[in-house]
Amino acid sequence: MTADTWPGGATSCVALAFDLDGPTGVGMIDGSIWRSPRHFSLGGYDAYRALPRVLDLLDRFGIPATFFVPAAVVELWPDACRGIVDRGHEVAHHGYQHECYWDLTPDEQHEVLTRSQAVFRKHFGMAAVGFRTPSGDWHPQTPRLLLEHGIFYSSSMRDDERPYRHTVDGQVSELIEIPARVDLDDYAYFAYHRDPDFPRGQDRIASYRLTLDNWRREFDGHHRAGACLTTIWHPKVSATPGRAIVLERLLEHMTAGGDVWFARCREVAQWWLARPETGRPPVAGGVA
Repeated sequence: MTADTWPGGATSCVALAFDLDGPTGVGMIDGSIWRSPRHFSLGGYDAYRALPRVLDLLDRFGIPATFFVPAAVVELWPDACRGIVDRGHEVAHHGYQHECYWDLTPDEQHEVLTRSQAVFRKHFGMAAVGFRTPSGDWHPQTPRLLLEHGIFYSSSMRDDERPYRHTVDGQVSELIEIPARVDLDDYAYFAYHRDPDFPRGQDRIASYRLTLDNWRREFDGHHRAGACLTTIWHPKVSATPGRAIVLERLLEHMTAGGDVWFARCREVAQWWLARPETGRPPVAGGVA
């Protein structure tokens, strides 16, 4: 990849992405979260404290971002979620209650997508055009269903450092993938919490200094390769007062050179769609 890959001759691309999961997940799907105030309140921290801190930080640096939000979170905190769009960022699909798409039949996925898109239209005046699978996995029919519901990009896979087109039903499609590396997932560093213990059996609070060093080096490598870096950050995990300083220092590092294209995932996908592309070899299930 060369500098002319990216708009304005930028050397690399950064598409900051946050998963605003709130209290969604297994506990909400099976109903147990309504009997666990402490578990619910951890998710509520997303909207009440963490999200405003992230938005203020992005404003300070003038960087746009994408927020992947389960539709149930939009219904719980519509004003907070509308604030994301009002401040110039993108809101994209992340399930209704953070379902595992691999476990859903095509009909069930269709129901989740239909319900979620209706919520987006109600609260944002538009449907989502982007998708991040809540579980980091998906069903072989998911790409086809995404296209049928007006979604033209995904940021779900872990298999590259540049966008590509998915192969659907044996044909190179209009569905763009913007892969996100686990190295840039804050759950790998900061996710440990109580009630319930997650992850079980071990502490997962990494050194803030070493985490910042890891993320800086990962950005430096992507930048040198002329690649596209996107993140899997969760406001309730990364936007506590202390960890927000880590994000601030990282953004200072990323913006220091002035030759990075910062874009919403939607814009990255639109840019890549306009390029000649041959797709990638299909894998099991007909999905590349």
